[in-house]
Amino acid sequence: MNTLPHCLLALAVVGAAGILAAAVFAADTGETVKGHPDTTGWQPLFAPDLSDADAPEGVWSVTDGVLTATEDKNIFTKKPYDNFILDLEFKTAEGTNSGVVVYCSDKKKWIPNSIEIQIADDWSEKWASKPRSWQCGAVFGHLPAARNKVVKKPGQWNRMTVTCQGPIVTVVLNGEKVTVMDMRKWTSAKKNPDGSDIPGWLSRPVAELETKGYIGLQGKHAGAPIWFRNLKIKTLPSE
Repeated sequence: MNTLPHCLLALAVVGAAGILAAAVFAADTGETVKGHPDTTGWQPLFAPDLSDADAPEGVWSVTDGVLTATEDKNIFTKKPYDNFILDLEFKTAEGTNSGVVVYCSDKKKWIPNSIEIQIADDWSEKWASKPRSWQCGAVFGHLPAARNKVVKKPGQWNRMTVTCQGPIVTVVLNGEKVTVMDMRKWTSAKKNPDGSDIPGWLSRPVAELETKGYIGLQGKHAGAPIWFRNLKIKTLPSE
């Protein structure tokens, strides 16, 4: 009897098992985000009139669904989040430097008390010459994106998905997974695990930060505007 079909069947079984094992491994490490999600049915991060946002008076506004700021002042959610997926689009100008803030425990002193996913115009020499952890898709000051210039040139819309599951923070930028951080590895406030220096104003070890907090967006920082739209959020079951 020809045994080739049995071999093919065996290979198929082994292949399926391998795929399943890989999926289980990915779930165990928190690396579950492979691309951007279908956000149908998700909740908006902010109401169109910003009535549910914590924002400084007269700084943030929405026009035709696009959110922007006139000053370097953050907008935050009024309620804290843990275990969630945040999906959004952003557009830079020349020299833009902004960010998405997660796990913020202190809105007034947010810089050392949160995780900032960097948004920057990597095509600008001003930011391209800075450390990689200052460039787009990085966890600012702590973990560079896998590569730079994944962000599009100014004036084009980009898509970003940030997944926060306990201490695991994952960033997908324009369809490419660029950053996966295990907060537990950042036990120093002075040195990153790779030996690089942490900016002095990030004065708390990431490992000590809470894995629940407010979500925010940085305003018109460094004199260059930033625009956001289609901000959607989905909460995830607690582990």
